[in-house]
Amino acid sequence: MTSRPRLFSLPYFILGVLFTYLAIKSAHETVWNVSTIALAAFAAFDFGTAFRLFFAPKR
Repeated sequence: MTSRPRLFSLPYFILGVLFTYLAIKSAHETVWNVSTIALAAFAAFDFGTAFRLFFAPKR
């Protein structure tokens, strides 16, 4: 079975969008609270993983 990294990048990208949306919604008065920073960090991790898998060379 061959792996398809571009297909696997889609869930990570969707989770990155979801975590970004939740981070924006959780920033009421300021962005310097724990929940907003944690959600933004998860979104950055997911976007980084999605882009790394999407641009992975074919084997």
